Amino acid sequence: MNKNINSQNIIKNLVWKLLERGGVQGIQFVLQIILARLLTPSDYGITGLIIVFINVANVFVQSGLGSALIQKKDTTEEDYSSVFYLNILIALIMIVILLIVAPAISNFYQMEIFVPVLRVQSLMLLFNAFNVVQNAVLQKNMQFKKLFYASLGAITISGILGILFAYLGAGVWALVFQQLINALVTSIILWILVKWRPKRVFKLKNVRRLFKFGSRLLCSGLIDTLYNNIYPLIIGKVYSQENLGYYNRGYQIPSVLVNNLNGSIQGVLFPAFAEYQDNRPRLKQLVRRSIVTSSFLVFPMMAGLAACSEPITIILLTDKWLPSVPFMQLSCVIYALWPIHTANLQAINAVGRSDVFLKLEIIKKAINIAVLFITVPMGIYAMLIGSCCTSFVSAGINAWPNKKLLDYSYFEQVKDILPSLILSIIMCALCFSIFLLHLSTWVTLIIQVIAGVAFYILAAWLFKLECFTYLLNTIKSGLRSRKEQKHAA
Repeated sequence: MNKNINSQNIIKNLVWKLLERGGVQGIQFVLQIILARLLTPSDYGITGLIIVFINVANVFVQSGLGSALIQKKDTTEEDYSSVFYLNILIALIMIVILLIVAPAISNFYQMEIFVPVLRVQSLMLLFNAFNVVQNAVLQKNMQFKKLFYASLGAITISGILGILFAYLGAGVWALVFQQLINALVTSIILWILVKWRPKRVFKLKNVRRLFKFGSRLLCSGLIDTLYNNIYPLIIGKVYSQENLGYYNRGYQIPSVLVNNLNGSIQGVLFPAFAEYQDNRPRLKQLVRRSIVTSSFLVFPMMAGLAACSEPITIILLTDKWLPSVPFMQLSCVIYALWPIHTANLQAINAVGRSDVFLKLEIIKKAINIAVLFITVPMGIYAMLIGSCCTSFVSAGINAWPNKKLLDYSYFEQVKDILPSLILSIIMCALCFSIFLLHLSTWVTLIIQVIAGVAFYILAAWLFKLECFTYLLNTIKSGLRSRKEQKHAA
């Protein structure tokens, strides 16, 4: 077992992962604001549909083998090289498929521009295929600083060029080129930073062993991706491109915030969990720490965003995007639970039970799709409310196996997150009450942010929330350690 993996190292690597995700998401966020001011809701409806098919194809490119490389304790050079070549082959196959089906999809949604945009953007699948093994190597060795450099460098270069394309009037193509350049530059930087190189070897038996674990993650990822993208597919067909554009804008900000934290937690904790897969009491401690910490951070973040969604939309995106506000508020409820889903599911994967992971995905998605089709005739808002309800149900389903695997029941988890949830709800009500003052948009937002943050931190301190104390002690310990290192130098 890697002795360097302990709570402090996990927090340190989580910080680097947060910096990586935060830097990427921050620049993307700025780019999206600029594009939202230049494009119409209909334009965003088109890009929202295209990214659905790219995401689905990318699931096959990732194929779960990257996670299998991380989870396997005695990974060999033959494993890495075989996965590398297989991912390249799968990417080429998926690109050919997208090239062929593009006209049929375009006819179904009656969007002529869909064909050239989808065909060009499909090239990013090949760039992504080059990154799978490099990412696995860095994550397995907990080298998240290098991931930070690669991601930040790529998004900075592609972001600047994307803004330039948008300024020159490229419209939808600005986002397409930005994403392609980002994937290409990421591949180049990782190739430079990661010393691993593929050998001239391909062992089918090695891939088969990895695929035994990875295939279930592939199926789970495919189910999850199809489900997460079924909403834009239905909205784009049943309703209108404008509604789809408002929907995409509404969930983007909560998605950026939560995916930043959630992706960091997922990238850091899976290799950490995998190291302790044979030490269940220690693994339970890590899972609990992840759930308590993430809920303490994410709950107030989403509660505050829901309360401040209207002034944020007016200031960042202008009044033309106000119809997206209800979508943003409902999305905040859905995304608030994501880190809890992640911690439970990563623990299940870490102990090698990807079969349980797959079963859970099938059960959850069956329930969610049933609710979706019941709510479609009732309207878009009914669809999102139904998704909020199923999100709570999914949290219970994800936690259920860990009662047996880790002796960490759903009721224990609810008890752990309840203090943060109650304070976040009260904070949300406080922020909403600011609207009663009928102040200007900027003043309202500033007061909401100050009042919300002050209340949450003060309440956490007064009630001595365990997670708040833990985070303070961790920060103090880190500062003290850095000071001691400086004195020693």
